Amino acid sequence: MVYVDKQPSTPFGHLLTKGSDNIKEEEVENSATASPPLMSSFLQPFPSPSSFPAESQVFQLLQTSFFANVSSAEVSGVALLGDVPIFALDPTNWSIHFHRPWARQATAEGDAEKIMSHLKLFLRNMIRYVHETTQQVQLDYPLVVQIHAGCVLHPNRTRWGFMDVGEGGRDLTAFEVKRQRWEPQQPSPLAEWVSKSLTSKKATTGLLEHLLTISCQSHILTLCRYGRAALERQEPPVATIFTRTPRPDQLLLVCRVTGFYPRSISVAWLRDGQEVPPGPALNTSAILPNADLTYQLRSILAVGPRDGHSYACRVRHRSLGTRSLLIPWENHSAAPAVGITITVLLLVAAASAGGVWWWKCR
Repeated sequence: MVYVDKQPSTPFGHLLTKGSDNIKEEEVENSATASPPLMSSFLQPFPSPSSFPAESQVFQLLQTSFFANVSSAEVSGVALLGDVPIFALDPTNWSIHFHRPWARQATAEGDAEKIMSHLKLFLRNMIRYVHETTQQVQLDYPLVVQIHAGCVLHPNRTRWGFMDVGEGGRDLTAFEVKRQRWEPQQPSPLAEWVSKSLTSKKATTGLLEHLLTISCQSHILTLCRYGRAALERQEPPVATIFTRTPRPDQLLLVCRVTGFYPRSISVAWLRDGQEVPPGPALNTSAILPNADLTYQLRSILAVGPRDGHSYACRVRHRSLGTRSLLIPWENHSAAPAVGITITVLLLVAAASAGGVWWWKCR
């Protein structure tokens, strides 16, 4: 709930109008004659195309606030660039823990520095706003409020911002950046009331539109510049094939691909050299993060145990250049039966020879 308004009665009024880190909460509450937020202080030159990332980048803030009663609140949060953690909010003292040195350096520039310097003030006002809203609409404690905000920056210089607020595990309201208005996400009096009250605060919606587009985009570019070595690294994928037999008439071919970075990847199955089209027999998982900041996925193809075809898993990734990683698999289900038959014949022959030898000795 990053709400900023020129009226002192609003929860986050003048959050970004002061330049000192020693700003007092009372200054926000009692400054009825204070000026509206200075939008010009956040304006920055539009970056050149060469500074844009090669892939779409998503910067997102995830915040969860737990309100046990009218006098308590526990707030935690994390910021991510894609799946890479940038910083986390310590719920005990509201301090910021940066996961990487380059993330700290990037956050010390531009709008991010201004916003972070007033983080505790923002959190205090956010908590007060939730408690006041709870009393006005007569909600019951405990409450869980979740915020998902950020922006997406594409290589073609297009961008869009988003901000969603949930309550009790359900979507409550969402900010439409282009229209600068809040839209309820559930048919409830609470969602209608909150959306209407926030939309009426034009200073709030105008500043949010700027933060979620211009400021957020600028921060993505700064993060990409400082963290270029980490964000633009390339790790080649490692692929293996194994099988599962859920029932006698079905064989599952599993292609596990892991250890690759960046995220974008193409995995396909080839049957006799031809790509298997999408269908009920083909199931590919979502791309999931690994603990070492690489990614993994699995592609599963259902086939007949003895269909007579040859199969291969083909992987294409930026780290491979123009080449493809091809892992073949052929149906060897008849081999064990042949081996067993040969073994039985050898044992029968040995037994026969032994019998003749024993008969001759007698």
